[in-house]
Amino acid sequence: MPEIIDKKINLEFPLGHHLHCMVAQIPNHLKRAEIGFCLVDPEEKWRLVSSVLELVAAGEGNLKKLHFLMFPESSLPASRFDDMLAVIEQRFRPNTVTVFGVEHIRLREYRALLERFSADNAEAIGFVDHDIDSGDVLDMPVNWCCVAVKEADGRLRVFLEAKSHPFHGEEYIDTFHDLYRGRHFYLFRCRPSCFNFMAIICLDYLYRDLHTSNIRQIIDHANQLYFTTRQGLDALFVIQCNPKPEHHAYREVISGFYGEYLEDMPGVRETVTVFGNVSEETTIEGSPAEDAYGRSYVVINHSHRLAQVSLSEFATDDFDGAPVCRLRFGKGTRLLYFNLPPQHEIDPRTSRIPLKVHAIMAVDEVGVWSKITVDESAAGG
Repeated sequence: MPEIIDKKINLEFPLGHHLHCMVAQIPNHLKRAEIGFCLVDPEEKWRLVSSVLELVAAGEGNLKKLHFLMFPESSLPASRFDDMLAVIEQRFRPNTVTVFGVEHIRLREYRALLERFSADNAEAIGFVDHDIDSGDVLDMPVNWCCVAVKEADGRLRVFLEAKSHPFHGEEYIDTFHDLYRGRHFYLFRCRPSCFNFMAIICLDYLYRDLHTSNIRQIIDHANQLYFTTRQGLDALFVIQCNPKPEHHAYREVISGFYGEYLEDMPGVRETVTVFGNVSEETTIEGSPAEDAYGRSYVVINHSHRLAQVSLSEFATDDFDGAPVCRLRFGKGTRLLYFNLPPQHEIDPRTSRIPLKVHAIMAVDEVGVWSKITVDESAAGG
């Protein structure tokens, strides 16, 4: 099981107020490559990603309040990694966190990036070196993500994570093509805001064996944090390229995460979980999935109140009877801008809705994003 590493970062979020998150639900077009999977259209994809970065950097309207920006799993061309970081460092506002997945690279390249950003990834280097010392693994493909944090003083922090569990297309009989399995997750502890969050990749939310599981480990770590500091895990961001985002396995883990069936789990009781997926235009070589993908959603504890709605672009439900409230979006290529509930339980006597959609945007043929009007007469599906 991956180790959970605590990292302190300097973020000054507004105390007592909700935070803002944007999910870029954009398409991936992936094909098999010499190392895992690569993007079919890297330059076109970079133009699409750049259009989102430009929108956030411009900060029109209340986009100036954006705190968390999520891109899907494997959505950035590896060749554009430095360009991405340059835009974040030079143009994003302080107190901004950007989570993005990058196309596969070799383990030797991933190890070099960890060394390059060793000030933030020292512990991770030790885990990778242990694997390198124990076998011929340097050419294995790595499915990885980056958490780029622009701190309150403008300093850029770069944290890297490797996916610990592959989907069926990333597993091969030939071990040289099998996916490298990451050994760590970061738990970010923001100071002075006292806001704690994690970011993981897709099936890492589900991965388990007969004796333990990633999510159980996250819960135990959050509970330990609660009992020692009276703080918990405030947000969990899950980036995906998932043709079955609402598979029953996700509902089962979500139910166990939020449901107090056998024990009280105070460390995650108020966690907001954001699942950011690719859009329905996605294609993956060898995957027969059609009319799948999409359906990014936000999950909070059932003790919060969400109005029951079913609109053209989003709907609310309880995920087939799970002990949660869920805000569920559609399948199209969209930017989904909403607030995260405050870091404390809402007073049950209030009528205030803790989770609201601020904007949904679509892109035109020339790469310009604009708000769309939600059709209240159409069912969200």
